[in-house]
Amino acid sequence: MPHENAQDDIANLELSPAEMRAMGDAVMARAVAHLAALPAMPSRGDYTGIEALCRSLREPAPEQGSELPSLLEPLFEDWIPRSFNAPGAGYLAYIPGGGVFPAALADFIADTSNRFTGVWQAAPALVQLEANALDWLRDWMQFPTTTRGLFTTGGSMAMFNAIACAREKLLGDDIRSGTLYVSSQTHHCVTKAAKLAGIAHDRVRVIAVDGQFRMRINALAKAVAADRAAGLRPFMVFSTAGTTNTGAVDPIDAIADLAADQGLWHHVDGAYGGFFHMVPGLRPLLPGLPRADSLTLDPHKGLFMPYGTGALLVRDGEALRALHSSTAGYLPQNQNEFYDPAQYGPDLSRGFPGLRIWLTLKYYGAARYRAALAEKRELAVWTAEQVALIPGVVMDAMPQLSLFAFHLESPALATLEAQNAATQALMERVTRRGRVMLSGAQVGERYVGRVCVLGFRTRRAHMQACVEDLAAEAGQLLAEAASH
Repeated sequence: MPHENAQDDIANLELSPAEMRAMGDAVMARAVAHLAALPAMPSRGDYTGIEALCRSLREPAPEQGSELPSLLEPLFEDWIPRSFNAPGAGYLAYIPGGGVFPAALADFIADTSNRFTGVWQAAPALVQLEANALDWLRDWMQFPTTTRGLFTTGGSMAMFNAIACAREKLLGDDIRSGTLYVSSQTHHCVTKAAKLAGIAHDRVRVIAVDGQFRMRINALAKAVAADRAAGLRPFMVFSTAGTTNTGAVDPIDAIADLAADQGLWHHVDGAYGGFFHMVPGLRPLLPGLPRADSLTLDPHKGLFMPYGTGALLVRDGEALRALHSSTAGYLPQNQNEFYDPAQYGPDLSRGFPGLRIWLTLKYYGAARYRAALAEKRELAVWTAEQVALIPGVVMDAMPQLSLFAFHLESPALATLEAQNAATQALMERVTRRGRVMLSGAQVGERYVGRVCVLGFRTRRAHMQACVEDLAAEAGQLLAEAASH
């Protein structure tokens, strides 16, 4: 119910303890029921008539309040179900985001306690918890103690801050002469972040990849040399620890060697794959990662956090501070002993983003996370081996981490266009079955199907269902192609 005294004092937005408890109970009941029903939900919601629904939702701001149950009912019963079921066990599309429950509780605590953590003096103990969480990420990535970083809303903002930091340190005011290097498989957010950081598109060099979709070192070296000969200033190169399209891991160690030799800032995009490095047994999959000058991590991927949880680590923490450090007459004096978020990132007004990571890791412990990540890797390898046995399937990329790519071929699919259409149809048909959701990607002229295993609810039975549905639909598609 709206506040019972609203008519007596329309300016009063306070709620009584009893009212808050009732509202909290109503929301918790809905949320828990939703999570309990996830196994029975399709991997992708029903999009029938979605355009008309969205048009019908357009409305002016309400002049009067509504009862909470009337708001929760359509939200949980109609609108949330009409979406990708990313927290579901069968979500194998794109790069899954988890949403572990303790993190949701942490967000509730952060929002209700509503403490300002932009500067250390405003909430010293709380900022220290966030600093602890960043130090845990630093240690798992085997970065030195000079490292500083910040939590961001995702990988895009981490990339932006990394480019701005490298630009400030290596180019100073001469931004226009700087050149930056990415592979053809680098995430598109890097070129967007570069533009925001003042590096125009004509100063971003796209380097060719090898047969395993990894950046070619010789092509990188030639591009750097050509730019130097042209009077430009190469300053930054990006490696990817698990590309979105095929899961490829660039030769990070070799790129680190070249970067060190050429005086380039080396950034590793570990948004998808970086957290596999916290498992000692999987570190050989990401050789050279600890040598990076900066590193993007997405806890909403590898740590199964809710969406909107990114992180940046910078080896030379003072370089990050030099970019962002500022003061004002109304702010406390900057201090050097304790981590101060506003001195390492662009935000001053901020909530408490680190609590979701600190509370969740304290609750589960690192050992359970390492076990979960190792399991996802094992599941991906097993599934890829099974999918490779399906008649008509050609593997384009076996899992270097937990993602693999493939396409359909047969005598009846004589052209690349026919193979692409069949592969795309395979992804859609399997998804329509409802048990798993798959997505594909255009890689050059080839359309590939993808399977990415990174949901914390995804277990062996779900991957078995994936294999079964791929086999059934691939057989049907090939039979249809042969009959024409």
